[in-house]
Amino acid sequence: MGEGRVLQMTSLAHEALMYRDAPSYLDGCLPFIDRGLQSGAPVLVAVPKANGELLRRELGTRDDQVRILDMTIDGRNPGRIIPAVLHAFIEEHRGQPVHIIGEPVWPTRTAAEYPACMQHEAMINSVFDDARASILCAYHVHDLEPEVLADAARTHPVLVNAGQRQDSRAYTPPRAVMELFNRPLPVPPPHAALMVFDNVDDLLELRNFVEKAARDIGLVYDRSVDLQVAANELATNTIRHSGGPGVARVWADDGHIICDVSDGGHIPDPLAGRVPPPLSSESGRGLLLVNYLCDLVRIYTTPGATSVRVYVRLS
Repeated sequence: MGEGRVLQMTSLAHEALMYRDAPSYLDGCLPFIDRGLQSGAPVLVAVPKANGELLRRELGTRDDQVRILDMTIDGRNPGRIIPAVLHAFIEEHRGQPVHIIGEPVWPTRTAAEYPACMQHEAMINSVFDDARASILCAYHVHDLEPEVLADAARTHPVLVNAGQRQDSRAYTPPRAVMELFNRPLPVPPPHAALMVFDNVDDLLELRNFVEKAARDIGLVYDRSVDLQVAANELATNTIRHSGGPGVARVWADDGHIICDVSDGGHIPDPLAGRVPPPLSSESGRGLLLVNYLCDLVRIYTTPGATSVRVYVRLS
């Protein structure tokens, strides 16, 4: 596939841009943006702040035609990118082809965040498979580890390198990638605060338990409320879907307060919490709300055992 090919967006195009420096970043992103603008497609750029500012300077007077978001804020939780960034933009322009540049992985992403990033990249191929969208995901080949670039090849059907597009020979079906990163979570530390709950009558006590643990660790009030709501949603899911009992644990680690809710249930849908349900649906919003409230959500689920671990930054 040559560099001059213009995408006819009748369905999803999901490509990985492998860039080495600022010039190669601009060489890959600016023509992509211009193709969108010239075709009348709405354009979204969701990248770390420095790269967004680089593009903004180069766009000049075209800047007001492009929506630019700081991915380290809007996509800090990888589980929030699909519903709050991509899906929201596509729905806002429903029926129109859209151009989107994303950069969900950067060098300071943590080891805890990374599996959720790769699950996110794979999920794009399922969630938007029939969307009229062209999504270009940027990867810095010098700043990121080789395994990250290998995973980018697994999750993108097409790779873009030095202006040339080629099919990714490593591309892997989305469900297989999501399962690959469905990994057991580290064992909670022995000093973690612990509460066992069994029914809806325990939910008030659970919220109080989380509030006290958060206060003792030093989480600010507003974020403590977010954590309580998230824990309440997770415990409600445990009671409703697994029948209980469940175990909630809270502790602090690496600048975050962490709440883990474990039970004997199973979450069979790997897209749970990533796609907003229809407005007519009376359920399906619990995990979605948790993704909106928290800075990271990790899920490990197998038949008979599920742990959902949420992270909220202390600062």
